Amino acid sequence: MILYLHGFNSAPASHKARALQGYMAARGLGELFACPALPHRPQEAVRCIEAELAHDAGRRVTLVGSSLGGFYATWFAERHDLRAVLINPAIAPHIGLQAFLGPQRNLYTGQQYELTRADLEGWRALALERVDPERYLLLLETGDEVLDWREAVAKYEGARMVIRFGGDHTLKSFPEHLERVLRFAGVAPA
Repeated sequence: MILYLHGFNSAPASHKARALQGYMAARGLGELFACPALPHRPQEAVRCIEAELAHDAGRRVTLVGSSLGGFYATWFAERHDLRAVLINPAIAPHIGLQAFLGPQRNLYTGQQYELTRADLEGWRALALERVDPERYLLLLETGDEVLDWREAVAKYEGARMVIRFGGDHTLKSFPEHLERVLRFAGVAPA
């Protein structure tokens, strides 16, 4: 099972989520893909992901997290002994998103909300100092204009990593990695 966790102000309709879902469906693996709509409040997002993992109890789940979804994927991978593919992951959203406090609008749904200091504190509570690098595959592009890819390299030192020069925060090279994601997850075509 692959559980895709989208990023900040994103949704299941994001390009990467749809690309992975379509790739899996074309190989007869569509039933092994899930991508919940994560609420913008950290505690609500955690409850949503917990519910999805409970629904998939008994199945081997690999998390795939993009940006803020990579931050959540890390927390759940460490807490539940799971593997995770991290796509340009956020390392410290409680710091990086301070500049965005105030009114927000989801890029896909149009939902408007207020990003608050309580949200930053919610992410701070989920921040982990250390991780087991054996759990992770990182997909990074050095041209990420939102997050510094070197912070991910340092935090996940020893993990499997694919680093592409150039690109951007959306990970332009994502379609090239889809087979690698399925192999890492142990999902074989039917």
